[in-house]
Amino acid sequence: MKAKVHVTLKAGVLDPQGKAVQHALDALGFGGVDEVRQGKYIEIELAETDPDRARDSVDAMCRQLLANTVIENYAIDIGE
Repeated sequence: MKAKVHVTLKAGVLDPQGKAVQHALDALGFGGVDEVRQGKYIEIELAETDPDRARDSVDAMCRQLLANTVIENYAIDIGE
């Protein structure tokens, strides 16, 4: 079973990398980009076959290691 995790900064948290990408896009002629927020995408291959247990396990991974829950949100997608 594969878990896909998207980690993003919470609203209101400064994103200097996103701002740098926004400026670079503008310099390359891609005007009209109001804001860029950058995050992380993580794929985890799990031996677990029960989707609920897999989600619970990945949620624990996110809370303990993969995301800083003070400043980041995360979303989990469990698939085959």
